[in-house]
Amino acid sequence: MQTDPTSLPFAKMHGAGNDFVIIDSRRREASVITPSLARAIGDRHRGVGFDQLAEIRSAEDADLRLDFWNSDGSISGACGNATRCVAAQVMAETGATSLQMRTARGLLRAEQREGRIWVNMGAPILDWADVPLARAVDLMALPLPGDPVAVGMGNPHCIFFLPDAEAAPVATRGPEVEHDPLFPQSTNVEFAALIAPDHLRLRVWERGAGITLACGSGACATAVAAHLRGLTGRHVRIEADGGRLEVAWREDGVWLTGPVAHVFDGQFTRAFLEANP
Repeated sequence: MQTDPTSLPFAKMHGAGNDFVIIDSRRREASVITPSLARAIGDRHRGVGFDQLAEIRSAEDADLRLDFWNSDGSISGACGNATRCVAAQVMAETGATSLQMRTARGLLRAEQREGRIWVNMGAPILDWADVPLARAVDLMALPLPGDPVAVGMGNPHCIFFLPDAEAAPVATRGPEVEHDPLFPQSTNVEFAALIAPDHLRLRVWERGAGITLACGSGACATAVAAHLRGLTGRHVRIEADGGRLEVAWREDGVWLTGPVAHVFDGQFTRAFLEANP
């Protein structure tokens, strides 16, 4: 297939079923993504479809910068699995075994260890104003039905611990909590069940995306919440709908790893881009 110089190349990747479109804009002067273009690309029938879109930008103080978009056209402050996917792609291209990546979350470090990509998602946010919440409450016992926990990982998370995650009302309770007034910027919603002191089952409703097969920042937030509730240690395996993630809460931050897959490369045509400015 002949490449149109006015088209936009992209890669499709996923981490434990959490799927992404990745666009490399490092050679461009400005971002190419707009809310309307993100929504069009995110349409699984008329576009490509994704849980999040990651745009790679140049950075003066890091190896690269990452901007994240949800499929509804809103901006996502953090995305752990997409960060791992981008790190895997760039490491494969450059031969690097570590990267510094600038995100809205801050400066994140990725490392390749024994064939796996680990990303340090930073320290958890445990102050109500910074999560953010609408008012001062106990993050470990939110005033919502189900006694959830709030943790920030560059984006807000509300975590419910249940006896059986398979029976969790993800499709109904998820959107209700996402837009609860307690969360002025809305929230991701996690439903977790304890399997063992180092093992959790997790199902996810992501703000701006809906039900997803996994969520990296959600796995990190859930691991932090589980430890603070006294359910687990600081290193846990997390079984998401799309696969297994691993989280280690260390002194220097919350580290995340799991599977990464490069599915295909493609290009958005000029006609598609012009129809969705």
